[in-house]
Amino acid sequence: MYDLGGTVSHPISTIGHHAPGHEQSRGRWLALALLCAAQFMLILDITVMNVALPQLGRDLGLDSAAASWAITAYVIPFAGLLLFGGRLADLFGSRRVVLIGLVIFTAASLLAGFAADTSTLLLARAAQGIGAALLSPAALATVTGRFSGAERHRALATWGAVGAAGAAVGVLIGGLLTEGPGWRWIFFINVPIGIVVAVLLPLVVPAVRVVRGGRRVDLIGALLATLGVGTLIYGITSFSTDLPPAGSLALIAAAAVPFVLFVVRERTAKDPLLDLAIVGRRPMQAGIVVMLAASALLVGSFFLLSFVLQGHHGWSPLATGVAFLPVALATLVGAHLGGNLVAGKGARPVATAAFLLTAAGTATAALHLETIPLLIAGVSVAALGLGGAFVAATTTAMSHVAPQEMGIASAIINTFHELGVAVGVASLSVIAAASLNAPQTTGGFIAAYSAVAFTAVVIALVALVFVPVGKPAANAPRFMH
Repeated sequence: MYDLGGTVSHPISTIGHHAPGHEQSRGRWLALALLCAAQFMLILDITVMNVALPQLGRDLGLDSAAASWAITAYVIPFAGLLLFGGRLADLFGSRRVVLIGLVIFTAASLLAGFAADTSTLLLARAAQGIGAALLSPAALATVTGRFSGAERHRALATWGAVGAAGAAVGVLIGGLLTEGPGWRWIFFINVPIGIVVAVLLPLVVPAVRVVRGGRRVDLIGALLATLGVGTLIYGITSFSTDLPPAGSLALIAAAAVPFVLFVVRERTAKDPLLDLAIVGRRPMQAGIVVMLAASALLVGSFFLLSFVLQGHHGWSPLATGVAFLPVALATLVGAHLGGNLVAGKGARPVATAAFLLTAAGTATAALHLETIPLLIAGVSVAALGLGGAFVAATTTAMSHVAPQEMGIASAIINTFHELGVAVGVASLSVIAAASLNAPQTTGGFIAAYSAVAFTAVVIALVALVFVPVGKPAANAPRFMH
């Protein structure tokens, strides 16, 4: 755990403290690969839609507002149900919840691929979001619970790299599939991956009996959390739609009502969905801030780069996807380096350096928007930094939780990842509106990249003060549940 000079959570009821054998170790890394493949699908399903949306809209006869719901219908249940999914993982076992979420997501992907009308597509996208909300926090809880010490840092670095790189690779895969077999294959491609993971995962991740102790699922708390997060996400994303700004602000303000009721409920419930003390811990708060900022800046920067290349420079979706390859590679390298540096130096210097790199990269992009090699290089430098920031965020938050809290802690971090994605795309859409509406101009794009650079400097200063000092203990116990 972290040496924070304060109260430290001590693990209880751990299983498997002895050093694992070679076969056990190999099984854990195979389990990590399978879980990362599942998480990769979830991240991919957000970014590939941005590329496939024009063709999808033409085939199904959707206007721009209706087409945007193909993304919103997925994001709202995904973000809104994450806390519920994390709590289920803690109560019923993470492997079981991973498999249930995987089956729902895979079946919904098949339905989306065969969708012949708008209602079927949106229903399938919402079902994908529900499956993703169950799968994602349970998968991260499984990863965290099966590794300890330096191995855990490497595992979380891999997990962070997959999540961050998935956003960039999604542009390439979206371009390949859209210009090749067609938009339906952005959904069909999930089916064989889901089947393989569902078949192999039970072979390498043992079922562990969970002692529930009479605890129950707080359905009222889950409903309030879902309403609050869903309304907030919808309000944020509606800034880039035809809804007047006053309507978007009203939705964001309305989200406060279920959030306040949620806090009241969790303070009085016998078995709360979320122990508010978890959110009150400094490591979790620091992880939330870093994750929120990193998600907003990374996905927002990718969103801008896609529009600059396709709208301003006239590149095809496939050529744009290929341009994202160095960006994806930089993200992977950043996550790998971040994992090693967090283990050796701690999360504070990694997070601070990560956001300073982001500021330098996006400032370069703003200054050299017309020079494509420098533009891509700048965004790649930003991706290098943010790859490390994701690892710093996850490691900081997840290194300070007890075994029975891992599912809900994973859900908290994932919720703020989704909020960050929504905030980043929506805010940069507003800042870059002039260039998005008239792509031959560059003022909006320059202003948006400059805003990213400024925000990254601010967050670097926040990280320098707020992220806990110290590095995770190398002999931290391995949690199993």
